[in-house]
Amino acid sequence: MTTSTHSPVAPETLLGALKWRYATKAFDPTRTIPAADWQVLEESLLLAPSSFGLQPYRFVVVTDPALRAQLRPVSYGQSQITDASHLVVFLAKQEMTEAYVDQFLAQIVQTRGGKLEDLRDYRSRMVGSLVGTERNIPEWTARQAYIAFGELLQTAALMGVDACPMEGLEPKAYDRILGLEDGDYRTVAVCALGYRSADDGYARLPKVRFPAEQLILRR
Repeated sequence: MTTSTHSPVAPETLLGALKWRYATKAFDPTRTIPAADWQVLEESLLLAPSSFGLQPYRFVVVTDPALRAQLRPVSYGQSQITDASHLVVFLAKQEMTEAYVDQFLAQIVQTRGGKLEDLRDYRSRMVGSLVGTERNIPEWTARQAYIAFGELLQTAALMGVDACPMEGLEPKAYDRILGLEDGDYRTVAVCALGYRSADDGYARLPKVRFPAEQLILRR
């Protein structure tokens, strides 16, 4: 019998990390996330859950300083775009097709073994729910991308890496600058990651949150 070696994070460690994190307004441009740490952060994106497991999104890691300089003006001039160590652009798939579903099913067989014919019912559920229906696919895929976004933010907090989730941008301009206009994926949000500047006064402000009894309903 195989024994799991997974060690859960202590509650106080998790809460401490979540209380420590904030939407970083000013990054230290002289500090870079170590390659080994960045690999873990990227892995958190790959491990994120999604509906049906379909992963209808992509992530663009922008490291080219010249490209990030082009993105800053279409991000309302926010300094995080150029000063953070890393920048991740979240893309959502715009159309769901049977070909994409079949690609995913082939990945299941490759990873887990078995036969494609054993997945016929699963295929029918996915196709019936997502292909040629009235469902708003871009809205649905954007929600899936945001699940991965949340996973990245939490992983970063646990690793002591600062992050800033950002929607203050011009998605169509991002698509143009990143060469996405002819593809099936569109920009929905951006996350800047790195280390906070000592001059960022927001780091010292208490979090403003409604009380639990107002936000959490119990039945």
